[in-house]
Amino acid sequence: MKVTKINFMDKTEKLTIMNKVLRELDDLVNSETSLLKKLGQLEADNINLGDKVLEKDLSGIYEHVDNALSETSALQTTYTGIREQFIKDNNLEEVVANANITAAS
Repeated sequence: MKVTKINFMDKTEKLTIMNKVLRELDDLVNSETSLLKKLGQLEADNINLGDKVLEKDLSGIYEHVDNALSETSALQTTYTGIREQFIKDNNLEEVVANANITAAS
């Protein structure tokens, strides 16, 4: 199979977008982790305050954010595997090494 310049560019452009998606997923994981920390702080503050509304609602919000974090982390792991397979399937290992376009950097 002859690889044309157009096909090669399409593959590298797709890889660039895949890397961007992984960076954005990483940002989401970091944001959700930060939210959990803040919610934990609010729950700790409420121990002294004893507000029943905060007690009830904060735990529910914490649970939702924790579930979102688990789902986002799982998606990030899955998509990293998809990206790695795309690199192998399209023989882009050398391109990745030379151009340093990996999501991990």
